[in-house]
Amino acid sequence: MSVLAAVRAGTIRDLIVSSRPLSWVNTAYPFAAAYFLAADRIDWHLILGTVFFLIPYNAAMYGTNDVFDYESDLRNPRKGGVEGAVLDPSKHGTVLWLSWGSCGPIAAALVAGGPPASWAVLAVSLFAVAAYSVPGLRFKERPILDSVTSSTHFVSPAVYGLAFAGWHPSASGVAALGAFFVWGVASHAFGAVQDIVPDRNAGIASSATLFGARITVRLALVCYLGAGAILLAAGGEARWAGFLALPYAANVAPYATADDAESGRTRAGWRRFLWLNYLTGFAVTLLLIALQFGRESGR
Repeated sequence: MSVLAAVRAGTIRDLIVSSRPLSWVNTAYPFAAAYFLAADRIDWHLILGTVFFLIPYNAAMYGTNDVFDYESDLRNPRKGGVEGAVLDPSKHGTVLWLSWGSCGPIAAALVAGGPPASWAVLAVSLFAVAAYSVPGLRFKERPILDSVTSSTHFVSPAVYGLAFAGWHPSASGVAALGAFFVWGVASHAFGAVQDIVPDRNAGIASSATLFGARITVRLALVCYLGAGAILLAAGGEARWAGFLALPYAANVAPYATADDAESGRTRAGWRRFLWLNYLTGFAVTLLLIALQFGRESGR
């Protein structure tokens, strides 16, 4: 099918819906913030990398997921909107071609313009995107590994931004990345709780189906608080961001006693989580601006 035919068939629209536009910023922002902090400049690397992690990266990540999750998505009531498309099988091949095809040229340009360390990070990042969903790997069906891989999806753009800028690791920087990773594990685990019943009905395993709703929510709560504690203990400029873990902990805490039969009610908490990311991102932006002005005044 040609690109023009795909447009006429509505595949482009499906691809955009599938890419979760509400969540684009969750991968683009970590890259942009990390690169800017490390490089202290705005250049083509920042612009191109941000575009890559804003749209093509999400199109590949979520498009691949929606293609290979088609059968289970048919049984999942939250699919078919901002949380993912139910793609007609006739469009699966085109969606995969368009999503990964859009990644190729930009990834090649980034590789050509980046240092060797960044190549390895980008390779790991794109492998995690594919491995989460493609048959034969399907990390999303491997409890614990599913949450680890999902966290990699969001942390690796930040690591890539730092590697691309030639960053030399510092204790506070490593702590910030570690806290971010723990936050990502908590977020994926909590998000999987709402799918316990449909996942079990479809024969899909996850961290949530393994541990059950109550334990999974409590683990997510501990991880959120742990992420904040890591930042606070590390000290340095990033320590103030540790307090931003508290709203996430407060969001999941009401579900700490939920059992599997009522796991679907955690969807309300997941919806709040999606918007909480924007508020947190705003707060992080203000913190970064304050830190940047502090650096400028100290020069």
